[in-house]
Amino acid sequence: MIHVGDFNMESTIICWNCGEQMVWDKENKLWICPKCGELLMNEMRTFETGATRDTDENKPDLEGFLSPIVIQRFGEYMSKHRIQSDGSLRDSDNWQKGIPKEAYMKSAFRHFMDVWLFHRGYKGRDDMEEALMALMFNIMGYAHELLKEKK
Repeated sequence: MIHVGDFNMESTIICWNCGEQMVWDKENKLWICPKCGELLMNEMRTFETGATRDTDENKPDLEGFLSPIVIQRFGEYMSKHRIQSDGSLRDSDNWQKGIPKEAYMKSAFRHFMDVWLFHRGYKGRDDMEEALMALMFNIMGYAHELLKEKK
């Protein structure tokens, strides 16, 4: 739920989550997105300092959902793999230009096999961390392409 401050019922509110125009629910005195159900309420937190912010209820808690040590290791993996076979350095977001989902799937499967082999005590390529980071890259890339299709 997000604080809507001084907005009134005639205001046009766009959902931060999906981009749809929200509608005012008179009975419950809140804004609701007809597409994704996101709610905007007139609730606010006041801190000891006097600073105010809307509540963080119903907002993604990325700080809690993600592991900083995994994200740091993933960054190291990605930096290592920016160096191309000709020695040049590709942009860090080069992969976001678009790689076919089929390529991500084939690569993800190869790296999953490494993870599975290591998990079962067998030898795979590189090591378990490298295989996990490679798998994470392919999953992120596939998800990126899938989500781009929805927009």
